[in-house]
Amino acid sequence: MVVDIGDKVHVMYRALYENATRRHFLGEVCAVDRGLCRLEGFAYVYDQKSTVFVKKPERRTTVIDLGESGYIVNVVDRGVDIASVLYRYTSDAGLVATDGKAFVLNINEFGVKS
Repeated sequence: MVVDIGDKVHVMYRALYENATRRHFLGEVCAVDRGLCRLEGFAYVYDQKSTVFVKKPERRTTVIDLGESGYIVNVVDRGVDIASVLYRYTSDAGLVATDGKAFVLNINEFGVKS
């Protein structure tokens, strides 16, 4: 298996059509069956009016087949406190997910915010 219980992953849902809501999920793997993973964590949704990703405050559980082509999946260090991760724009890297400490995940697909 590529991921194990206790691993943490950042999942970006691929847009299926123009103007689709951009959604991401950051969570910890609670159960695994082949590529099918039960994740507990936080959803992030792009707000077009404010042009930022908004973290949903409630912790939620989702089931995702990480092997499907509809997702871009990044493995996150197990030591990251996912509850503290927020999205920020930086002048040099563009959009990043960060815990404000050592964890920084560059999300280049969105470029630099102007």
